[in-house]
Amino acid sequence: MYTVIGTVQSRALRVLWMLEELGQSYDHVSAAPRSEGVVAFNPAGKVPVLIADGTPITDSTAIIQFLADHHGAFTHPAGTLDRARQDSLTQFLLDEFDAALWMAARHSFILPEELRMAGIKNTLRWEFERSQHTLVQRMGEGEFVMGDVMTVPDIILTHCLIWALSAKFPIVEHRLSAYLDRMQARPALQRALARR
Repeated sequence: MYTVIGTVQSRALRVLWMLEELGQSYDHVSAAPRSEGVVAFNPAGKVPVLIADGTPITDSTAIIQFLADHHGAFTHPAGTLDRARQDSLTQFLLDEFDAALWMAARHSFILPEELRMAGIKNTLRWEFERSQHTLVQRMGEGEFVMGDVMTVPDIILTHCLIWALSAKFPIVEHRLSAYLDRMQARPALQRALARR
């Protein structure tokens, strides 16, 4: 049994979705970042936190990769070339998609008003668009990021694309729009989203 701490509107969605895909039982505590229930497990106050066998694990990517490895699904085995490629795509998505969206969020509502720079969002949208062009060249043939098998990068990419639309970052690559439509139709993602 796992416990997931964090709201569906945060990166906790990635963890909830992975657990739904794996068919694992879990409890969900919809706690906001920096709330008392979060800081008790993560001094930085960030969500999500996964409690597994009494041990807190932080960072959504670390959590979903742990779950994939632990349950032997949605990942390639460590030490293989496929895993190296998978990890490379994971890092690319974190560096180029997640980081741009997170920086935009910080300058929209997270940082104190006097530290926000609204103009930075134009630069971030430009970078996000360029990153989409690069990603479609790196994607495998098939319906998932790596080809025919859904892996950890699919959860990160789908979450980032959903986030992008809500942040008014356009999806300019048709292949990514079609990909997002397919991924949003997955029953496991719909179950995770229903926890709002």
